[in-house]
Amino acid sequence: MAEFTLHDLQCFDAVIRTGGFQPAAAILHRSHPAVFAAVAKLERQLDLILLDRSGYRVRPTEAGLSFHRRARSLLHELEGLRVHAAQLSMGEESDIHVVIGDLCPRPRVLGTLGRFFAQCPGTRLHLHFESVSGPWERLFDDKADLILHWIDKGDARVEWIDLGKVPFIPVVAPGFLPQPIEQPITLEKMQAFTQCVMRDSARHSPQQDYFVIEGAPQCMVADQGMKKEIILQGLGWGHMPRFLIEDELRDGRLLSIAGRHLPGRIEELVVARRRDRPHGPVASRLWDHVQQEAPGLLRALPGELGL
Repeated sequence: MAEFTLHDLQCFDAVIRTGGFQPAAAILHRSHPAVFAAVAKLERQLDLILLDRSGYRVRPTEAGLSFHRRARSLLHELEGLRVHAAQLSMGEESDIHVVIGDLCPRPRVLGTLGRFFAQCPGTRLHLHFESVSGPWERLFDDKADLILHWIDKGDARVEWIDLGKVPFIPVVAPGFLPQPIEQPITLEKMQAFTQCVMRDSARHSPQQDYFVIEGAPQCMVADQGMKKEIILQGLGWGHMPRFLIEDELRDGRLLSIAGRHLPGRIEELVVARRRDRPHGPVASRLWDHVQQEAPGLLRALPGELGL
């Protein structure tokens, strides 16, 4: 059996993933005849029929499916090797970009970053503070080396380190709601009251809304600190991360209205980076540093936070 090439495997993989030679050629930036010839050559070299060409769209044969599973593993390993080689070839970065999301406890995280970058005088830290889907947008626009936020853990482009669970609780100031308010408190009843909502800082991604009650008057804010102050002053109500309002809940300056209709929510705070991008030596050491500090990073905070 003759030796097949990486190019042959990439063409075959692209045909399987896209369902045809033309779309495979498009994603590989090659011509249709070149992709067709590479797959045909691969079949001759293996003495196997990998594709069923009898229908409108090509389909893998049983042998093709089995071969493709092994080929994908090999291609994945080769991609990892390419990324690793790119990391090895990088010098120390002059700039690192870190995005802190709106549910992140800033003092403890900033302390962790400060201790690390004190040991990296040749690298400038660029801090960005984003809300809602803003952190993800910067990450996928290649404008962030790390983000501290919550992510879609099903996205294969991302790897993460778990930091802790952040409960969000719907709260009001005493006297904000008429007394006595009829129980249970429902979404329909809260529709009449001003809701304080975090503004999505994403610039071009579809805007995301969380906890928003349709039709309710809104007060839009850029950060959790302003949101907390507005709720404390009785100018609106909203969901707040518990670690930010533990003292106020304890001394009665804020009241939880959580219940069956307003259950709140628990978000998983992580530090995340792109899995499909190379990372320089400083960014890699920062990742290891955060991983080492992760167990104690949030443990000392009040409330139901931490792993």
